[in-house]
Amino acid sequence: MGKDIVMKRVILVLGTIFGTANADEKKGPTGHVFAWPFTEVAEMQPRGGSTQGTKVVLDETPSASWLRLQDASVSKYARDVNSIVALAGSYRVSFDFVETMGFKKGYKPPKPYFSWGTEHVQVLALEANFVSLQHTLVMYFKDKDGKESRPMVMKHWRQDWKFEDPDLHTYRGNSTWSRETRTPDQVRGKWTQAVFQVDDSPRYEVVGQWSHEGEISTWKSESCWRPLPRREFSERDDYHVLQGVHELTLTPTGWVHIQQNQKVALGEKGKKKIVGQELGVNRYERISAPSLLAAEEALVKSGSYWKEVRDVWAEIYDKNGTFSLKSEVDGKKLYQYHFGYAMQLEGSDQTYDASKGRAHARETIAKFVKAKPAGKASKY
Repeated sequence: MGKDIVMKRVILVLGTIFGTANADEKKGPTGHVFAWPFTEVAEMQPRGGSTQGTKVVLDETPSASWLRLQDASVSKYARDVNSIVALAGSYRVSFDFVETMGFKKGYKPPKPYFSWGTEHVQVLALEANFVSLQHTLVMYFKDKDGKESRPMVMKHWRQDWKFEDPDLHTYRGNSTWSRETRTPDQVRGKWTQAVFQVDDSPRYEVVGQWSHEGEISTWKSESCWRPLPRREFSERDDYHVLQGVHELTLTPTGWVHIQQNQKVALGEKGKKKIVGQELGVNRYERISAPSLLAAEEALVKSGSYWKEVRDVWAEIYDKNGTFSLKSEVDGKKLYQYHFGYAMQLEGSDQTYDASKGRAHARETIAKFVKAKPAGKASKY
C-alpha cells in the first residue's frame, strides 16, 4: 500500500468521524437547545464529523458481562475487574459536547459538538491488577451507487487500568508529562486509568475508584489535566489544557462516559485562567451488526509491532521523570510514521520481522521524545 494512500486513509477516517468536517446543517430549525434554552437554535446546530456510515443493529439484550456484575457475593476487587472487562465489545459510539458557561466579556457559546462511529473494544491484557483495552474504529461506507465498501479499520485510543498504582505520569501542559507518586493510602482500593493516543503516545493518567450500588457500577476519577482533543485544537487557540472529572457507568447494553471539563488557559509564572466549562456525554451502545471483528483481524498482523511500540513507551516511563513530545518531525506526525508501518504489515503476506519492527518503533519514537532523567518524583 503506497504512503499517499495510507495517509489519505488515515485523514479520511479521522476527518469524517472525529475531525473538523462540518455536518450539513438543517435550515430553519426550531426547538430547545440543551443548556442554552434562550439561544437561537439555528446558531447552535452541532459541528462535527460528517460520517454517513452503514446502519447498525443495536443489541438490546443485557450482556453477559453486565449480568456478572449483578453478583454481589463476589469481592469488590472482582467486581471492579469485571466492570473494566465489561467495557469491551462492539459499539455504536456517540460523542456529545456542549459548553455550558464562559467567563469573558461578551461571551457567546460556541456550537456544540457531535460525532459518531462504530468501534470495537478488545481486551489486550488481563493480568493480576492490570487490564488493557484497545479501541479500534471500524467503519463501513457506501459509494454513490449504494455499494457498501469493505470495512475501513483504524487503531484508535487505548486505556490501561492498574490497581493501587502509586507511580503515575500526569500531563503538565505544553506537551509535557511528569512522574507523580502517591502514598499507599492515597491509592488503596483505587484504580488508575491511563489513556493513550492512537499512536500509543501518552494522553493522560488519573486515579479513580469503582463503586457498585444496586445495579449501578461506576468509576469516578479525580480531576486531572489532559491535552486538547482533536475536536478542539483544530478549532480553538484560546486555551491550552482540559481539566476535568470522568465518570464511566456500565449499562445493560453498553456504557456511558460523562465528562465535566474546564478549559484552562496557561499564562506566565503558572497563572491559570478558566475560559469556559463543558459537559460531555459519550455513549457506547452495543451492536450485533455490522460485524466489527475486522479490528481483531487487523491486529493479528500488526499487533506484534504495536506491542513493540508499547514496550518502548514503558521504558521511557521507567527511565524519565519528565518528558515532552515534538508535534512533528520532518513534516510528519508521530501517528503517520507508526500507521504507515502498521498498514504495510497488514497488507503484507510476509512473516513479521521482530528485529526490524522493534528498531523502527524505537528509532521513530526517539525522534519525537525530549526526555529528562528520572530524578526526584513530584508529590501529589
